This record gives sequence, C-alpha cells and structure tokens, in this order.
Amino acid sequence: QVQLMESGGGSVQAGGSLRLSCATSGYTPGTRFLGWFRQTPGKEREPVAAIYVDAAAALYADSVRGRFTISYDNAEKTLYLQMNELQPGDTATYYCAADGLVALLPDTYNYWGQGTQVAVSS
Repeated sequence: QVQLMESGGGSVQAGGSLRLSCATSGYTPGTRFLGWFRQTPGKEREPVAAIYVDAAAALYADSVRGRFTISYDNAEKTLYLQMNELQPGDTATYYCAADGLVALLPDTYNYWGQGTQVAVSS
C-alpha cells in the first residue's frame, strides 16, 4: 500500500524559507514522476514542481522557478521541496504526489498525501 505523508508546513513572513518533506512508503520511483502541487480555497490544484528521479530531472512552474527546489533522497525515500523567497502568493495547502505520467498535470498522478499548509504573511 502506497502512503505519502507531508510535513514541514507552517507560517512565515515574506522573504523567508520553508522546507517541505514527503515521506513515502510502499512506492519506488521508476519511470514516473514525483511532484508537489498546491491549492487554495475555490481554486484548482496547481503544479509547483516535479522530478523524474531516474534522470534527476526537475521541472518547475513559472511562478516558483528560481525560488523553489525539488529533490528526492532515495535512501530515505523522501521527497523534499525547499522554498526560498516566499511570497504571500505562495500561501496554500501543499500536496505531494507520486506515480505521475505527465510532470505538471495533477490528474495523471495516482497517489496523494494529505497536504500541509503554508501561510506567508507580508
């Protein structure tokens, strides 16, 4: 059974940093993507970043490129999202996801965590 568990969310002032973690169990990355997505009330879930572990290839949404970094620790089976230069517009619930067919399309992912909240104040 695949399980994903996010942690590391919280409240921070604009310009600050947070690192999100997603501990995985029962899942081994292969030819699919691991990703981070975020959602605010009343809006659709939007992509943040994705990684193709076998090729160490990462992709980012335009809104976070240069500020966020996605990585995966194979020994710990944990997905990370380092978020720097946070802005109020980054406030959302962040979800990790696994087994994605297309990097930044949430509908192509088969497994999801429960989400962790990030709040950025100005």
